[in-house]
Amino acid sequence: MADTKNTNAREQDLAASAASQTIVVKLGTSVLTGGTLKLDRAHMVELVRQCAMLRRQGHKVIIVTSGAIAAGREHLGYPELPKTMASKQLLAAVGQGRLIQEWETLFGIYGINIGQMLLTRADLNDRERYLNARDMIVALLDNGIVPVVNENDAVATTEIKVGDNDNLSALVGILGGADKLLLMTDQPGLFTADPRSNPDAELIREVHTIDETLRKLAGGSVGGLGTGGMATKLQAADVARRAGIEVIIAAGRRPDVIIELAEGKSVGTRFLPLESPLESRKRWILAGPPPAGDIVIDDGAVTAVQQRGSSLLAKGITMVKGDFERGEVVRIFDKDNNLLARGICRYSSVDMAKIAGKHSQEIHQVLGYEYGHVAIHRDDMVVI
Repeated sequence: MADTKNTNAREQDLAASAASQTIVVKLGTSVLTGGTLKLDRAHMVELVRQCAMLRRQGHKVIIVTSGAIAAGREHLGYPELPKTMASKQLLAAVGQGRLIQEWETLFGIYGINIGQMLLTRADLNDRERYLNARDMIVALLDNGIVPVVNENDAVATTEIKVGDNDNLSALVGILGGADKLLLMTDQPGLFTADPRSNPDAELIREVHTIDETLRKLAGGSVGGLGTGGMATKLQAADVARRAGIEVIIAAGRRPDVIIELAEGKSVGTRFLPLESPLESRKRWILAGPPPAGDIVIDDGAVTAVQQRGSSLLAKGITMVKGDFERGEVVRIFDKDNNLLARGICRYSSVDMAKIAGKHSQEIHQVLGYEYGHVAIHRDDMVVI
């Protein structure tokens, strides 16, 4: 009875602590194995329980998981293999299916569906593939499905690898428009010195600037099971915070650590975002690349965009000018050639011309596919 009361109280505190957030939880190999050579399924259940609690409070959760190679090695009985890229790919190919099966089973206990995403840097460098990956994550989240992301180690080569799941989690956070990135590791956070050799080392609670002094404090991977250490976590934190994402490095085996971090409690090392994700994106729209084309909209769309803060629908478009691709920035004008806004288009100029003046439900019929029911989403638009 006492445990139930404590759980209910915790859920009420969490509900009151913040509005709905999108939270990326990066789980390193050391967290998933507990420093052993196999997955610690008992602890994985505990991690899933915490994520399920966040979901009940209205938060969206993305998992970036390590452990495929460890799972493969365990399943094959810890074979002696040459230390080559092919051996790692072999273990990843065997282990990836085992790993995702574990996550599917554990989230299924709480009635939560998951969707697997395997990425490489090539998926993030190419504009079309980047947009497809972003749309997929957003679609999973919008439909109540937890994305479970890992690097596609079975096919990735040195040239197309992100290299570690710390930096991958930062990129996934940007893809998913995350508010928080939780880097779960085997350490309580970043210290003023190496706590393994210096008993006077103190935990750094909050970081405002990442400089060379801070980078020198970061060491390599301790256990030899994963590819990342504190140095890669600093890199990831630097990327994510520039995109407006708050980053926390904390011990992944601390009781209720994910819940505490979602509540905003002072646990681990916190890296403050430079600005909100939305402001970061809109600043880029305003000051980033030059517009690739123009769109003219009718009076009804002008009212919707300017006065109601609505997304731009294809129905309101009367003219498309220029040659632009999906994901590029365009200018939006009224019929009198007054500049109204700039935004990131969801369709190319060719597709936009075909669907101009059409109702949203007609887009798939006209094109044979669709990237959503809006031409430019309000979060991807800055009204001048």
